[in-house]
Amino acid sequence: MLSAAEHIASVIGDDAIPFDVFMSLALYGPGGFYTASELVHHGAGRRSDFLTSPEVGPLFGHVIARFLDAQWHEQGRPDSFVVIEHGAGPGTLARGVFAANPDCASALRYHTVEISDRQRALHPDEVVAHASPPVDVQANVVIANELLDNLPFRMFVYDNGWREAWVTRARDGKFNEVLRLPRDEDSALVNQFPPADLGARLPIQRAAGDWLREVLATSPKARVVVFDYARERTWDVVALKWREWLRTYRGHERGSHYLSDVGKQDITVDVMIDQLALVAPPLSVRTQSQFLQLWGIDDLVAEGDAYWAAKASNPDLRAMLMRSRSSEAAALCDPAGLGGFSVIEWG
Repeated sequence: MLSAAEHIASVIGDDAIPFDVFMSLALYGPGGFYTASELVHHGAGRRSDFLTSPEVGPLFGHVIARFLDAQWHEQGRPDSFVVIEHGAGPGTLARGVFAANPDCASALRYHTVEISDRQRALHPDEVVAHASPPVDVQANVVIANELLDNLPFRMFVYDNGWREAWVTRARDGKFNEVLRLPRDEDSALVNQFPPADLGARLPIQRAAGDWLREVLATSPKARVVVFDYARERTWDVVALKWREWLRTYRGHERGSHYLSDVGKQDITVDVMIDQLALVAPPLSVRTQSQFLQLWGIDDLVAEGDAYWAAKASNPDLRAMLMRSRSSEAAALCDPAGLGGFSVIEWG
């Protein structure tokens, strides 16, 4: 089987491909970061490449269970309460939600969407797992945790005018960028930005917008909740070094240049809220810390502390889990880390 780099090289041939096509192949193409052999442990989790909020511990899932209960009650306690989680990774969030035994459990129909066969095989028995978004399932709630940052985006570079970054292959086998005039569909959007310093860069996230548009069309009455690192305005990143909003990860550490180690590292980007707002204005934008506090993380920590105090002299397994809530909450609400993520809601 070809590696991701070999496959991309064959696609490029003697020409070039747009950066968003390169990113799509590097992450999701043959031999890609999320589609590689089962022998390669890429993705979310303590033994993989990055740690998302559900992998910190079960507390995040318990808070989401509280949020789902509130939505179930608000929507009239339907007999069938459908939740679709996009980009579910190994299914840790769903596992945490069911472990919390929410009030809506008897009505809960939980669907997961995950492109990786290896990750999807780990999903709990309680869910219906899909390799791609189900078009015949209308959701009451849609959740996407650190998904949109992984969707391919178009990269633009200022060089006496905004130019689109394409990727070519040099004689030494390395991938390089070449700049071309924006494609017709992008020219009007990108040219609304004023001149910038030579080499300044910005992302145009059409795939993220398309994802939101499809979700809202498929489940028009759903509450849609996106957790991700985000920026309020696209223009905010123009003056920044690209490594501040475009990141790679490998083995729980920052990776190398985004054109290097193809298929062996994750490629992520800050989500531009103003671009999503062109599809539909958000209902609310909060930090993850604010969202978790709104839905009772402090109460859950207090409950855990009380249970631990009562069982500390002869702790059982539940006591050990309760004891960890305090440290989990600190990590989930850290403003310099996961707590600083944005939670964007529609519906």
